[in-house]
Amino acid sequence: MTTEIYLDGNATTAVLPAALRAAVQAMEHCYGNPSSSHATGLKAKALLDGVRARARRVLGADRGRLMFNSGATEGIQTAVLSALCAIRERRVAGLPTGSLLVYGATEHKAVPESLAHWNRVLGLDLTLYKLPVGGDGRHDLAALRAVAPDAAFVCTMAANNETGIISDLDGIAAALDGSPALWMVDCVQALGKLPLRLAASRIDYAPFSGHKLYAPKGIGLLYVREGAPFTPLMMGGGQEGAQRSGTENMAGIAALGAVLAAVEEGGTFRTAAELAALRDQVAAALRQALPGIVFNAPFEQALPTTINFSVPGLSSKELLDVFDAAGLRVSAGSACSAAKAAPSYVLEAMDLPAWRSSSAVRLSFGPATDAATIAAACERIVRCGDALRLAGMLAEGIAGTAALDGPLQLTAAGVHTWLVCDAASRACVLIDPQPALAARVDTLLGSHGYRLVARLSTRDGASWPIDGDVLVLGARRLRRIALGSASLCYVLDNADGTPSHAFAGGAETAALAALLPPETLLCPGFEEQSACCTSLRVALAGQNASATADMHLDGQALDALLRAHPDALLVDVREAYEHAAGGVAGLSAVSVPLSRFAAHLPAWLGRADDAPLVFVCRSGNRSARAAECLRRHGYRHAYHLAGGVALAA
Repeated sequence: MTTEIYLDGNATTAVLPAALRAAVQAMEHCYGNPSSSHATGLKAKALLDGVRARARRVLGADRGRLMFNSGATEGIQTAVLSALCAIRERRVAGLPTGSLLVYGATEHKAVPESLAHWNRVLGLDLTLYKLPVGGDGRHDLAALRAVAPDAAFVCTMAANNETGIISDLDGIAAALDGSPALWMVDCVQALGKLPLRLAASRIDYAPFSGHKLYAPKGIGLLYVREGAPFTPLMMGGGQEGAQRSGTENMAGIAALGAVLAAVEEGGTFRTAAELAALRDQVAAALRQALPGIVFNAPFEQALPTTINFSVPGLSSKELLDVFDAAGLRVSAGSACSAAKAAPSYVLEAMDLPAWRSSSAVRLSFGPATDAATIAAACERIVRCGDALRLAGMLAEGIAGTAALDGPLQLTAAGVHTWLVCDAASRACVLIDPQPALAARVDTLLGSHGYRLVARLSTRDGASWPIDGDVLVLGARRLRRIALGSASLCYVLDNADGTPSHAFAGGAETAALAALLPPETLLCPGFEEQSACCTSLRVALAGQNASATADMHLDGQALDALLRAHPDALLVDVREAYEHAAGGVAGLSAVSVPLSRFAAHLPAWLGRADDAPLVFVCRSGNRSARAAECLRRHGYRHAYHLAGGVALAA
């Protein structure tokens, strides 16, 4: 089993042992309601007041409001509501207010969405203005000075969550000199990493979230400058001096207090210089592992705990997959938007090339990370580079790269591109090529020593490189068949002349069935048709839920099946570089990536013993597709590990 190394600290952190102990102690011995007047309540009140006092010292907030809440999102909402209510009151009183709600182009999405929400709810009809940033990710101070006289509210951040870029807060304050605008600074990534002297600054509002610095989720702070307008977001029992109603989260407050104590007392967290040395160590390993790597933020202007990078020819998903297989937990950007397959708006705002913003990876660690963890991470990063080379994913291929033979599937934006490879002749045909995959294809073929003999389209036959409708590919041949005036099909024949695979783009299955045997494997052009190949017979038959009802195995069921069936074949359908980087939790598995599923399916369907086939992958999604495909073709002993190796580990 691969030990996890967590390098996604900007998303969240593990709970500090001292914070965990403080939370448990609060729940066991200081569980009173701090609003109660009896002795048990007074103990809780003393704990709450002690943590608040420590927070004031750490944040340099000896004056002003400092209230506990659920975290940064609530703090941002409260700050925005407070500022916009004050603007409305000034407008009603006939006083000048400004017309712009200014926010940095690289702010967390919680900021512009909160501004838009409360602007609409309060009926203010103010204009949202996205403050541009430069190529280094820092705010355009000239642009800010130009709009400052018309600004009603300005929102920036202390340090960016994706790039780690540290804002020039002094420069922003100077640009706002003389402006009536209120100013909020998102300090979520700053706590424990940057010196803060809030009461001595022009900052009106500063939200914090404990789980970004080793406290549990669900606890945070909001600072409001003395004299700044304030409107409670939550009303009710009058807790927190009527600033934030709701019984206080005493376990969370106690835990946050332990983290703040670690910040104040020193010794737990690394210094900025120590963290920079660790970052440089990681950066060196990345350069060694990933040729051509580009770092998307200048280190000298960024938090030493954040590295954002892109690699030519590799998508962020491919990098995340190989890192995850090696037990390295990183992300493609903000955790709040990680499920959305979209380029980084932060890097787009920095006007970086599209390939960098769409393939970026963020590696971030907390200030408590030790040298041993970083050393182990660097070893695994180098291993990931070796796995990518072995799979032919990097231009610098290495000896032992497995030969490609038969169909290989690549997918981008829901569209499939197919390569038909012949290992004996080292020749390859590309069907329905996509520009987004051009670099990937070039690297793949170059690293394997293959030559491209044709680029074909199922929608345009003009790309056929020779006269006639047949292309010889080693012992096989590829035939072109017209399907009406605007559609083509390419059929791959075996050495004996029988059709094995049909590449038909978006052609109707019924039209193909009239021309080809029902067992011909259909390699679709779009994910909406099928995520991987299927046969014409199965495609025409449609869905059959009963065929796949019992194919899902949990960890215990998998162990039982492998004991009962020593002849079972365990198949890892992750990409070859994932398999090479991490294996399958100590189990013996063969590597057949889902992208090469079409090449192996005929052999599996032709097995006479019907021995169990068990597919595994990281999350269970790809393995489910593989098992489902076999089941629908009548292979009744096809299974997959539900939840994948991520849950079985």
